[in-house]
Amino acid sequence: MKRIEHHIKICFAAFALLMGAVSCLDKFPGQSIPENGGMQNYNDAEQHVVGIYSSLKSAALYTGYLTLLPDIQSDLVYAVEGNSNIYGNHYLWTVRSTNSEIEAVYGSLYTTIGDCNFYLDRIDAVKAKETDDEKLDELDIYTGEVYAIRALCYSELLKCFCKAYDPATAENELGVVLRTKYFEKEPVRRASLYDSYTLVLEDLAKAEALLSDEEKNNEANSIYFTLAAAQALHARVALYMQDWETAIEYSSKLIDEHNFTLANAKTAITSDGLTQFDYMWFYDQSPEVIFRIDLLVTDKTGDLGAAFLNFTRDYRYFYPDFAPAQWVLSAYGQNDLRYASYFADKSNGIVIGYGNGMNSPVLVKYYGNRTFVKSNIFHRCMPKPFRLAEQYLIRAEAYCNLPTPNYSAASKDLTTLSQSRHQTGGTLNVTQANWKEQISNERVRELYMEGFRLHDLKRWKMGFERKKQSYAMEEGSTLKIEGDDPRMVWPIPQHELDAPGSEILPNESNK
Repeated sequence: MKRIEHHIKICFAAFALLMGAVSCLDKFPGQSIPENGGMQNYNDAEQHVVGIYSSLKSAALYTGYLTLLPDIQSDLVYAVEGNSNIYGNHYLWTVRSTNSEIEAVYGSLYTTIGDCNFYLDRIDAVKAKETDDEKLDELDIYTGEVYAIRALCYSELLKCFCKAYDPATAENELGVVLRTKYFEKEPVRRASLYDSYTLVLEDLAKAEALLSDEEKNNEANSIYFTLAAAQALHARVALYMQDWETAIEYSSKLIDEHNFTLANAKTAITSDGLTQFDYMWFYDQSPEVIFRIDLLVTDKTGDLGAAFLNFTRDYRYFYPDFAPAQWVLSAYGQNDLRYASYFADKSNGIVIGYGNGMNSPVLVKYYGNRTFVKSNIFHRCMPKPFRLAEQYLIRAEAYCNLPTPNYSAASKDLTTLSQSRHQTGGTLNVTQANWKEQISNERVRELYMEGFRLHDLKRWKMGFERKKQSYAMEEGSTLKIEGDDPRMVWPIPQHELDAPGSEILPNESNK
């Protein structure tokens, strides 16, 4: 499939968040595109798709808030004494409807959805004027990508701003505002949770019908939304919907039918001793990465590792705002090679700049792509929204929730993943009594700081308690959260509730 190189594309203007009574769902003054203007031909359509991908680089999304905040709000880290107070409201569970981070997440996701809607409203007119069969085929692929990205954005809104999906109550729970048109007015009210997830599935069905099933178009490290990526999202959404059979079906496509393989953490592949697993975090490439957000040195984006290292404060010492919780560090066995890839301390040259005597390990998973580091850009990593490892975790959990659970199959999947990360050992045995604990712990060990923990706690109705650690800021370090705490669902931004014509109902956390 012909693709113009990413680094010579012209990116669309970055999203500017409007405050006050202007809704994120409205087209912005001066930025609205006339119905008969914009996207007139194949080149316009291609450029528009590039702009949609560019919007995913936003610091409000995968390079920042959307990835980090769900885990910082959970039990995975503690705030270090002397920290800069970044993300303090989420850490302390004092998030309000006027919080700038949730406004940015909400607004950025709907901005991308609006860009997708504009493309989808115009694409039929573009295709009607196109006579080149190859370009028509390309436009079908682009359209599949756009449907998949819209599904992804809605899935993230549902994850953050809605309750966990329960098939028994979903029709009576609040979902999100559904926008599928750019030029037509649509009600500014929240659909049901059931209808919201139904739209995601409908978009995925359209995407899967249009995206190429040729293996060459579904290779690892894709910076475009492939059929494999759409299937990976489908597996995740099915898990969240408690549709266990579908979760198994789609995760199996990634595990058994495509050519993705788990990154080997045992054998060096470079002259300086990096394994495939190390390379995934040093250079953002791996045979298990299904889709990643492509970043350039010149991009204005978030830097995932800044809050855990802050090396750029003086380029001499590290000033972490957050450090890993001790229970997380203890969850890795002696032979678990993920530990050395994710964490480091003074024995690895990590010198803390605070005067509090801190010598705890810090997160170096997001130290930064070493290509960027050569340009003195630290802590910038290419987000990897879909990895094969997650698919093993999805399938294992789904096996445990079948009407007749298959704990043997779940044990096999967890062991396959765990052993690929261990020097020796790594066998995990799943039983009726321990399956949730085993899966929860392995999800933490594998997906640490990739944005899953808060939603996992929410859908499992699992609370947590922080216990005071050395060098932790006093406030928030002994927090206890129950599994049904309404604050696990982020509040709808206040300006969305107050916007003219809004019929949006608030969440419990808005009150």
